[in-house]
This record gives sequence, C-alpha cells and structure tokens, in this order.
Amino acid sequence: MRSVAAVAATTAAMAATGRLYPTFCMATETDTRRIALISDIHGNLPAFEAALRAIDDEGVDGIWCLGDLVGYGAHPNECVELAARSVDLCLIGNHDLVVIDRLEISDFSANAAAAAEWTKEILSADSRAYLEKFDTHDEKQAIGLYHASPRDPIWEYVLSSLAADDCFDEMDPRVGAVGHSHVALAFWRKGDIPTAGAQAEPNSQLDLSQDRWLLNPGSVGQPRDGDPRASWLLLELESWQATWRRTEYPVDEAADAIRAAGLPKQLADRLYYGQ
Repeated sequence: MRSVAAVAATTAAMAATGRLYPTFCMATETDTRRIALISDIHGNLPAFEAALRAIDDEGVDGIWCLGDLVGYGAHPNECVELAARSVDLCLIGNHDLVVIDRLEISDFSANAAAAAEWTKEILSADSRAYLEKFDTHDEKQAIGLYHASPRDPIWEYVLSSLAADDCFDEMDPRVGAVGHSHVALAFWRKGDIPTAGAQAEPNSQLDLSQDRWLLNPGSVGQPRDGDPRASWLLLELESWQATWRRTEYPVDEAADAIRAAGLPKQLADRLYYGQ
C-alpha cells in the first residue's frame, strides 16, 4: 500500500484529469466541531494518558472510541476507568467482548488468549459493567463507526482496497471509521473509479467533503504500522477535514508493566517497534 506522500504526488500529477485521488496536505487551522477518534487502547495506560493530554491540547468537542480498551496491556481497569471519565462515545471490540464472555478465548492467538485470561481474572465489576453497555458499531452519528468493519464489526481487518470496496457496499453512511487493524489508513471511492487507499502519515490531512471514505485512526496502545507512537485522528465535522496525529509516550512504562504482570514478553517487546 502506498504512503500518503506517494498518493499526494500522484494527485498533483493527475490534477488536470479531475480529482481521481484525494487532496493530502499538512494540517492547518480548521473549523469548530472537532472530534478526536481513538481506537485499540489495549490496556496501555501510559499511551492512553499521553494521547488524552494531546487531545486536550487540541481543544476538541468530543472523544469517540472504536473499541478494544483492554487486552494485551497490563492496565485494563485503569484504562476503562479513564475512558469512563473521558470518552463521550465508545464501541466494544473483540478483546473487550472476550473478557466479558461474549467470545470464546479459543478464537484468539496464543498471546492474545493469555492476555485475555489474565484480564478476565483482574477485571473489576465496574469495568465489566462499563464494557457491557456498548455495541460493536454505531451508524447514528455524523459518520458510521465500526470496531472492525461495516461487514463484520467484530473480526474483519480492512487492510486492502478490495476489502474496503466490499465495505463501502455494506456501509450506508458516506463516511465511516474502523479500528481493529492498528494501522492508520484511509480508503476512498469516487464514482465508478476503483476504490483506492493509503497509509496515513503523521499530520497528514484529508478533505472528506466529497466522495466516500473509510478511515482508520490507528491504535493508541499497540500501533502496528512501524511507528510506536500512539495514533489517533482529529476529525473536523463542519469542514470535513481529517488529520492523523501521533503522540509520544513512555513505552518503557507500558512494557515494564506487561513484564511485571507475567504477560507474554512479546507483548512488551512489540511496543518498541510499532508492530
């Protein structure tokens, strides 16, 4: 998949033929109604706290979370408590579902299953009650919200233009957002032109005012796009601008907590590499 910079170059080259690809640019001052879109916190309290501080600095009007507050990381209850205080809208993800007994642990990889078992043992009653309130998708907002995808809001990874194309067929809203893959991405469909997509680089901005879009803010707590910084998306609903942000956080604190909890060490090691 091409980077945002590569797509931007293509856009400029094709401008004379019509807007076949979106306009990517660096972020500038934008309008009011601002939403911070976050996903896949995964029990990483240092990352979540750092991202929320950065979001606060942006002066947003609301925070929407696409799910997976827990799993992998060593601070599930703390992350749920922080979300309950800070997040205005929340979905439930597959790692949340398994710890409240709505999915089978056997459906998960070995490391994910080990983390789920550990999380279930320490999950507080308040945390469980909070997670149980939510659904895997929400199409009542200004954009469609899905933990994984419009086709399968629990399990599908939308990592290709082919998958995104099928999702557009299933998605009623013009613009949608997904999490689950832990990769900051954008896919778009313009008329009869085949669906295309690109990985979103830090501070890249998209104009969403036309065409159809499927966005992924990336992961706050366990990025998998080669950048270990917490990833989130600033969404301007009045001007239809989307800007991807990355936030530094103390990875050592999150990794040390995972090791101290006796969780698989690979879950700590991967945080340093954004994998």
